[in-house]
Amino acid sequence: MSRPEPVSRRERPAKPALSRAAIVDAAMAVLEQDGIGKLTMRRVAAELDTGPASLYVYVANTTELHALLLDRLLGSLDLTWDEVEPWRDRLHRVLADYVELVSREAGLARAALFVWPDGPHYLDLVELILRLLLAAGVDERTAAWGVDLLLQHAGASVAEWSTRAADSGQRLEDVAAQLDAADPERNPVLGSFDTALFTQGHHTTRTLWALEAVITGILDVRFPSAS
Repeated sequence: MSRPEPVSRRERPAKPALSRAAIVDAAMAVLEQDGIGKLTMRRVAAELDTGPASLYVYVANTTELHALLLDRLLGSLDLTWDEVEPWRDRLHRVLADYVELVSREAGLARAALFVWPDGPHYLDLVELILRLLLAAGVDERTAAWGVDLLLQHAGASVAEWSTRAADSGQRLEDVAAQLDAADPERNPVLGSFDTALFTQGHHTTRTLWALEAVITGILDVRFPSAS
């Protein structure tokens, strides 16, 4: 007499093994579905049908998760340089691409001000900017500090404008009204100034102009001898 085949009590197939890559995949899904405001370890754990404690074996906290997500996003950038394209043109292009990338997810742009991406794509980005700045003739310390300054400014610009676009901060109209209300006796220059100039221009144009100003400063500013 043959033995009856046992019936599993599980109603679902076995869950796939956890890994850092799987956690980042789930976090990307949460980010795309619900935005960064809902991106918590608990929410990611629910996406993976597990408990939050299971994730901490692979990802220390939400900050590290943000760092991994940023690196994943950087993987979509072109981070090559053929050394034929002028260094300045290539630097502008990669920074414009970076601005466009982080603009797609404003919350991560704000996170990028305090979190370094964690992974190989971030290293590729740093490698490219270092190569470009060294090709411009600056020394290694200037190049290193320049990488930090350029990425910080790009992220800060996106974070500022995305906050305004979400109507969760001061409105440009409020800033313009405040400038227009300047007392000409107390602030004579401002009182006679065309204050519309402060708020004119598309945010991408202003960001790229500012980055050009930063690039020019990186090339021209010398470190104090005592530093």
